[in-house]
Amino acid sequence: MKLQKYLMILKVSFLQEFAYRFNFVMWRVRNVIQVFIAFYFWDTLFADSGRVIFGYDRAKILTYVFAILFIRSIVLSARAVDIAGQISNGELSNLLLKPVNFFKYWFARDLSSKALNVVFAFIETFLLYLLLRPPIFLQTTPVNLMGALVFVVLAILLFYFLLFITNMVAFWMPENGWAAQFLIIGIVTEFFSGGVFPLNIFPKGAQVVFGYLPFQYLLYFPVQVYLGNVTGAEITRGLVIVVCWIVALYFLTTKIWVRGLKNYASEGR
Repeated sequence: MKLQKYLMILKVSFLQEFAYRFNFVMWRVRNVIQVFIAFYFWDTLFADSGRVIFGYDRAKILTYVFAILFIRSIVLSARAVDIAGQISNGELSNLLLKPVNFFKYWFARDLSSKALNVVFAFIETFLLYLLLRPPIFLQTTPVNLMGALVFVVLAILLFYFLLFITNMVAFWMPENGWAAQFLIIGIVTEFFSGGVFPLNIFPKGAQVVFGYLPFQYLLYFPVQVYLGNVTGAEITRGLVIVVCWIVALYFLTTKIWVRGLKNYASEGR
């Protein structure tokens, strides 16, 4: 019965996605523009088909560009971006009175957004492939394919808690919740997740630091697993690190949530 409740929330949220067509279209257009920019940049750099830079040949780097488009649509699409607004304007009070778990409620809504985005990501990837005709690296090793899938699932959980924590800044700074979200999610996450450039183009010292931060496990690491650019030991190490981050962020999220509710004044209501 409880599962059916959240499945219904997912279904209703999915239908609500169509009520905000302009926002959704702008999100998709932004992703496609990023792909065009990245594609022509790397395609020019790898004009010589035999060139290998940072361990990438032309097929692998262009596969990276398209894979980022697809995985970004799954991992970084979320309805939980609205939490800060609900806290700021007092709408959170309405939800607190309902017989639902707040975390499960927003996770169900996030899944509805991801479901719609992944459909469009499939279509966009296919059309861009027909238009640009890039060489694509096809991974056939089952371990890498399964590993990439596992890391995408973990990335979804990781991003959910990162986003949730960022939104809860609004408990203490209601008027600045959007600014924290823009800084952490719009800038820091986008850059350090490998959404702009592959992280292994940076110096080794920087790569070591990136390996202990949670951000690279959102986009960069799942793609590296798919491309076969990380070994079995590195995959295991990455798995341990990302699971530790998820557990730590889960407990941090619940702790901040409890403290935030004590500070919540239901402004606007």
